[in-house]
Amino acid sequence: MTLPAFFSDPLFILLIGIIIVVGGIIALQLHPFLALLLGAFAVAVLTPGSAIEQFALDKGQSQAAAQALAAKSIGERIAFEFGSTCGKIGILIAMAAIIGKCMLESGAAERIVRGMLHVTGVKNAPVAFLVSSFFLGIPVFFDIVIFLMIPLAKAVSMRIGKNYLLLVLAITGGAAMANSFVPPAPGPLFLIGEMNIPIGMMMAGGTMLGLVTITAGYLFAVYVNKKWPVVLRDSLDARLEDIKALAAKDNSQLPALWLALLPVALPLVLICTDNILDSMIASGALVPGDGFFAKLITVIQLFGDKNIALIAGGLVALVVLAMQKKGSKEGMTTFVQAALMSGGGIILITAAGGAFGGILQQTGISSRIGEMTKDYQMALIPMAFVISAVVRTAQGSATVALITASGILSGLATSSHLEFHPIYLGLAIGCGSKLVPWMNDAGFWIIVKISNLTEREALKTFSPMLVVMGTVGLVVLMIAAQLFPLV
Repeated sequence: MTLPAFFSDPLFILLIGIIIVVGGIIALQLHPFLALLLGAFAVAVLTPGSAIEQFALDKGQSQAAAQALAAKSIGERIAFEFGSTCGKIGILIAMAAIIGKCMLESGAAERIVRGMLHVTGVKNAPVAFLVSSFFLGIPVFFDIVIFLMIPLAKAVSMRIGKNYLLLVLAITGGAAMANSFVPPAPGPLFLIGEMNIPIGMMMAGGTMLGLVTITAGYLFAVYVNKKWPVVLRDSLDARLEDIKALAAKDNSQLPALWLALLPVALPLVLICTDNILDSMIASGALVPGDGFFAKLITVIQLFGDKNIALIAGGLVALVVLAMQKKGSKEGMTTFVQAALMSGGGIILITAAGGAFGGILQQTGISSRIGEMTKDYQMALIPMAFVISAVVRTAQGSATVALITASGILSGLATSSHLEFHPIYLGLAIGCGSKLVPWMNDAGFWIIVKISNLTEREALKTFSPMLVVMGTVGLVVLMIAAQLFPLV
């Protein structure tokens, strides 16, 4: 029996996926891993082979590769997307779990917290997290910022006895905005190429707009923290009794501050150095040449890989823990096993979220949205925002939203009739790409599982915060384009 045509429409398929995932988790209390896989299965069943083939062709694959993808079974396609996501985040999450557990057990997190509170004071701790995560989010991937800073938020919250949700939202809000506004983050880097925006201008404009939007996000976070406070919960990687015991220790019983910072600082330095080096080589400002200098660059690129950098940070964290526990009879295996048990669940859920988002993309949802909006006669800046927001909400990836929207609007951005600089369109796309994070976004699951927030808590705090930041950014851009068109 032939199904009606609307059953294969990407918008209908998206609706079915949303109902299964959201309804399964919230209404039926299904484990997120199962709900996401069921959603991916339903979407895959409804997606026709012609849509899958066209999706692959649009991604630049050959006709043969596109046909091969369409010929794969549903199980193979889901497993491929699952494995692809796992390959991107598996090692990162595992090593971040080890770093976080070791830093808490060794007292390194407690030592960092004491140093931070000494400089900023208790009242300013959330602001310090907000600004730090924003600037760390420029050269470093969003998920790495979350992995490295959430353990510190747990330690600070235990220390001050409140504001855990505020600290988590400060970290996630700051990192999220940098990820969509400021090169060399992947999305903005692609966007400036498509829309002919100078990288220096995008970095300056993105930073200024980012500081405005994270301020709005912080005010919203303060509000929801008062309205729906979240207590710090027990977890395998951060038991409350262990954190309390560390808080009672004297500074002399904790690692030195420089040593406590090393497991976090080393990966950041390695990744940032590699990013700077790659940018200089790509721009022609640096020519590797031969000899010792070329070998040095090769070594930096090796250790600057995010997976290798996190492994290095994990090894340093284990050394710090071993130094602090040298008189203890507990072996290192116990701590690592607890960390990996916690990280393993996060990997499974995040990979399932990636599978759901990847299968949704194969429906051709991005192209469908592009067709619907290409002739939409409204002001260009809000139009760029809406296109990006709809694509982000539909398929879950901020980077895909940036790429899709910039592809649709690149012709307009290079038009001589544009009354303002294309940077305003680019930043509007970045603002729209923040709306709306939910269950089809792997980053949403990383935040939920690393922070121990429930799905409901994240949906009514983190997701609306990004909507507020993106919307405030749009309003600021429309005013700025009128006052300072830059043409």
